[in-house]
Amino acid sequence: MHTGDLATIDAQGFCNIVGRLKDMIIRGGENIYPREIEEFLYTHPAIADVQAFGVPDHRYGEDLCVWIRRREGATLSEDEVVAFCRASIAHYKAPRYVRFVDAFPMTVTGKAQKYLMRRAMMEDLALVEEETA
Repeated sequence: MHTGDLATIDAQGFCNIVGRLKDMIIRGGENIYPREIEEFLYTHPAIADVQAFGVPDHRYGEDLCVWIRRREGATLSEDEVVAFCRASIAHYKAPRYVRFVDAFPMTVTGKAQKYLMRRAMMEDLALVEEETA
């Protein structure tokens, strides 16, 4: 049965849903999975929570944006986030846009609403989604 979910199966055969297959950013022909970027950024000691998503880009089609909630009392800059990524993961997976927030827009069930984050970034950066077909 195809559900569109990404999952892992442990040694005992139990399945764990870890993300969505269609939750993918295509940046200049390279596939970037937001979940992978989020899991990597969680390893930074100053980051409490993170959401990664794509925003339109004229040159690459889409580019990577992350919204970050800092740990209480922690300081972290956009340049430090990008440098942290570039030191350990592929250059095209480093976010172009970094925003620090106090909270994410959430559904009543507690799921982050990435489409609202994407819309807010498009408005703030005056980005326009280009028609491709």
